[in-house]
Amino acid sequence: MFTGIIETIGKVIAIEKEGTNYHFDIKSDVSSELKIDQSIAHNGTCLTVVQVSDDIHRVTAIDETLQKTNLGDWVTGTIVNLERCMVANGRFDGHVVQGHVDQIGTVTNIQEQDGSWLFDFEYDFSQGNVTVEKGSVCVNGTSLTCFNSEEGKFRIAIIPYTYEHTNFHQLKVGDKVNLEFDIIGKYVKRLLGQS
Repeated sequence: MFTGIIETIGKVIAIEKEGTNYHFDIKSDVSSELKIDQSIAHNGTCLTVVQVSDDIHRVTAIDETLQKTNLGDWVTGTIVNLERCMVANGRFDGHVVQGHVDQIGTVTNIQEQDGSWLFDFEYDFSQGNVTVEKGSVCVNGTSLTCFNSEEGKFRIAIIPYTYEHTNFHQLKVGDKVNLEFDIIGKYVKRLLGQS
């Protein structure tokens, strides 16, 4: 389980295809602390560490993951948001994040507002996911509060710290992002028989 508070960013330094799987080598300042078989969220996607060497770790994405996340768009040099799984005795700073991406969204607008940034996103509403005004949403692994919530679209505001310490500073209009919708909202919707 994760909180959506990004710990650091990493850089994809190599990609190796094996059958339908892709192995990604990620260089980061937490890689040397990782252990094989440990879970770590990459842009909000929970992946298992399969190899560690100094400041580089390797994870493997299967075809299902590549199809339902933005990992299939990664190239050498891609900057990735990283969060290690939550420790049981730590503070819960974000919201409950499982590391299971629900679907891909698209950046439709970016607006700078004198030191902060507004990002607009659209997603396929027919897949049954919803946001609520002032509710939580996870975008590329980052726990955020959404507003202007409508069917298939929402807006978030990014403060300078988050902008600089995540890969939000590299996003452009048209880019694909990983979305994980609030787990509580998903269960409520299911209980009400809306999916």
